[in-house]
Amino acid sequence: MFQKILCPVDGTEHATLALERAVELAGKYGASLSICLINVAHGTGRSPRINHWSDDQVAGILGDAEALAKSLGHAAPNMVQLVAREVGPSIVQYAETGHYDCIVMGTGDKRGLSRLMLGSVAADVSGRAHCSVLVAR
Repeated sequence: MFQKILCPVDGTEHATLALERAVELAGKYGASLSICLINVAHGTGRSPRINHWSDDQVAGILGDAEALAKSLGHAAPNMVQLVAREVGPSIVQYAETGHYDCIVMGTGDKRGLSRLMLGSVAADVSGRAHCSVLVAR
């Protein structure tokens, strides 16, 4: 059913749960798995670009994700770091250009006013994506 699975991570418990489900799906369908981190670039106009995470933090988050995937039985996940200003559209664009047929991602506990004000990356991705999106909780 699925041949290429994309799992965005950010070092949170929700992303860990999503990665566990992504590894499970990849194993079930014999699919390739890519784990990506979107490092949000801050700064506009003439101000310098500042990434949300340092190189060491990115290496740590991706390293932990890769170790978890391998411990769960996926021997060779593809590890990707993207730098972008917006997370949701970046995930969707990467999935489209990479011809992924499933995105597996976590979602936070935002409710009420917090959800209304901040929105949800998972909701954004599921509304824009060309492929199946599994939101792990």
